[in-house]
Amino acid sequence: MNVGLRLCCLAFLSIAVSVCNGAPPAGSTTESLWPDLPPGTTLRGEGDVPQLIVTRVESDAPTAAVVILPGGGYGGHAMDHEGYQFAEWFKSLGVSSAICTYRLRGKGNAGKGYGHPAPMMDAQRAIQTLRARAKEWNIDPQRIGVIGFSAGGHLCSTVSTHFADADPAAEDPIARVSSRPDFSILCYPVIAFGQPYTHKGSQRNLIGAEPDAALLESLSNEKQVTENTPPAFLFHTGEDTAVPVQNSLDYYLACVRNGVAAELHVFPEGRHGLGLAQQLPGAKQWPDLCADWLRRLGVVTI
Repeated sequence: MNVGLRLCCLAFLSIAVSVCNGAPPAGSTTESLWPDLPPGTTLRGEGDVPQLIVTRVESDAPTAAVVILPGGGYGGHAMDHEGYQFAEWFKSLGVSSAICTYRLRGKGNAGKGYGHPAPMMDAQRAIQTLRARAKEWNIDPQRIGVIGFSAGGHLCSTVSTHFADADPAAEDPIARVSSRPDFSILCYPVIAFGQPYTHKGSQRNLIGAEPDAALLESLSNEKQVTENTPPAFLFHTGEDTAVPVQNSLDYYLACVRNGVAAELHVFPEGRHGLGLAQQLPGAKQWPDLCADWLRRLGVVTI
């Protein structure tokens, strides 16, 4: 192997190691999402106290920021390929981020875990936290978005259609700002509930085996899109059997019907849970397509 090729291979391996090391980016900080105990719990065990893993970008001007919601069927968090790797990716684009370890069915609450509304409340507060602390963290409060994967994509669509409104009179400064994201990125998302193509495990973990009909309707988020829903970028594959592509199609069409700017990319090949999809021809294009979309929105400026 000649020297140039050897250096090229070493550089590629270095990038692969930095992306796949299963740890937050260097310099990240972790803090509790809620000032004391979250609403709905009196416990402090594993899974009871959600956190934000914050990766800030050094910049002379305020940067955009994004809340990252890893998937896991509302039963766990896929922290590496749907969390840490994306904190690194956004950092490379000059975008600060915060991974939210929202409450879910798999941990906490004395073994019972948490269903709705705990995940939604945590994700809403994550967005509000970035907005309320924008000056401290050198973030532009009008360029704060959310990205979610699989069940985290459902949570992304939930906070994109269900907002915690600003309460200027609140004692808590974080509650004084809105949770509405300025943009959303939905990756092979769970969207529709109560359908043949619903991911049943996510639905069951979030709202139980026999949910109230009104609750089922309110969290089937393609039915909740309005003109106030933020612009959306969606990525899915046609071969996804865990969460069929119909979920993304439903959300995209709802955006079109309501005049919401949306971009959808469906690739023929690829299993569920691809993350950055770096090794898959076709689908590996999606991060570059998303970065270009973010540039056209004015979110990414490099």
